[in-house]
Amino acid sequence: MKPIRNSAKAVIIADQHILLTKNQDSDGYFYLFPGGGQEKGEELSDAVIRECMEEAGCKVAVRGLLFVREYIGKNHEFADWDSDTHQVEFYFECVIESQEENFAGANPDADQVGVDWVALSELDNIRIYPRGLVKQLQTGVYKPCYIGDSN
Repeated sequence: MKPIRNSAKAVIIADQHILLTKNQDSDGYFYLFPGGGQEKGEELSDAVIRECMEEAGCKVAVRGLLFVREYIGKNHEFADWDSDTHQVEFYFECVIESQEENFAGANPDADQVGVDWVALSELDNIRIYPRGLVKQLQTGVYKPCYIGDSN
């Protein structure tokens, strides 16, 4: 069994749009929050800064913790190939300090095909993970919130 993994994610909102990584699989496009795994000896805030540079080509300032989510693979739609994963995700409010041209990250994830600003009002119309954060983002509920093992 794999160990529990910590992941730091960025919530970057400007002008009623959110910055997300655009990814593609056999079912089409899907969107994720920029971020990824915490490395040993790395603070979560440093992990989200590093991951934003790698995936979105932007330097961010971390403002504070917004959400904590658990992902237990066996309980989700990808259970057939991801059942052994247990990840605790920390979502931080971030603001962009500087960016590379066209938000080109130096080390994108394998399925990543780009980065998009998506209108908060359109989040219901795209495949986004985790879907459980859409309502909070659309209603402006930005306070530390534990959402458990939600979709």
